[in-house]
Amino acid sequence: MMNRKILLRSRPQDWPTEETFEFKEEPVPQPGEGQVLVRSIYLSVDPYMRGRMSAAKSYTEPYRIGEVIEGGVVGEVVESRSDKLKPGDKVLGLLGWQLYGVADADKLRKLDEQAAPLSAYLGVIGMTGLTAYFGLMDIGKPKAGETVVVSGAAGAVGSIVGQIAKIQGARVVGIAGSDDKTAWLTEELGFDAAINYKTTTNMQEALARACPQGVDVYFDNVGGEISDAVISQINDYARIALCGAISAYNYSSDEADVGPRVFIKLIKTRSLMKGFVLAEYMDRLPEGARKLGEWLSAGKLKYEETIIEGFDRVPEAFLELFKGSNIGKMLVKVG
Repeated sequence: MMNRKILLRSRPQDWPTEETFEFKEEPVPQPGEGQVLVRSIYLSVDPYMRGRMSAAKSYTEPYRIGEVIEGGVVGEVVESRSDKLKPGDKVLGLLGWQLYGVADADKLRKLDEQAAPLSAYLGVIGMTGLTAYFGLMDIGKPKAGETVVVSGAAGAVGSIVGQIAKIQGARVVGIAGSDDKTAWLTEELGFDAAINYKTTTNMQEALARACPQGVDVYFDNVGGEISDAVISQINDYARIALCGAISAYNYSSDEADVGPRVFIKLIKTRSLMKGFVLAEYMDRLPEGARKLGEWLSAGKLKYEETIIEGFDRVPEAFLELFKGSNIGKMLVKVG
């Protein structure tokens, strides 16, 4: 059998393109002692991957030129040299953009197909759901009656953040990029209000109407002018969780992401602004997974997936993230 991989061909200077990636074919690898061979079923594409395509220092190592793009994969064990997993087991791991991958068995998580669909382990009860849970609950700490604003609210993380905030009794306002998305947020997910930033001429006025009592918690997936507008309306002792800044990921090296200085606003309101990544919560992942599972089973969490079929379309799916084409989690089904 032959394996197919997608490698990083070059580091994009601004927007990545199809030419950023390279397809490579080679024999399927063989597992060593304590390892398993996994056939990919679902591949994850995520905005954070754009940062790893840059050589700039960050919270994790950049991808290397000529190597497989690493990312979350749900797959099936087809060959095992470990007593921990057997052929037919479904697993989750960082196997990357390839049809077959070899991994140490103890670095994979065995999945329960009866508990949830396999795709959910890359979304609502996977990395994106856990990111939403810890960012909101650990930094945002929403209280009943407070107002929570979420940017990128129709995305994989934002859509879960808003629902968790509603579970806590908060008023929730989402910001998204189309009328279909804002309708989904309010009509399906129970957000109290939603703003289409692409058709809104004055974001501050729109926020003032949607948040008449100001903003107590802001979960930021976007950055840029949207965040400038939200932060201008925070209340005393507000909490701002910085999860992502997709508006700035594709700036070229000679551009700058410049906006209003927020320091005085934070001082005057005695507010907290904190960036985070899921890796710092590794020892608490079972807590998050348990709560997400409980809410999902109880019907308190809904989720949507945008699934593109075909391994050849993985780069396309990744690029579509930056156009805002997806509702909920973006996945590629390859098996």
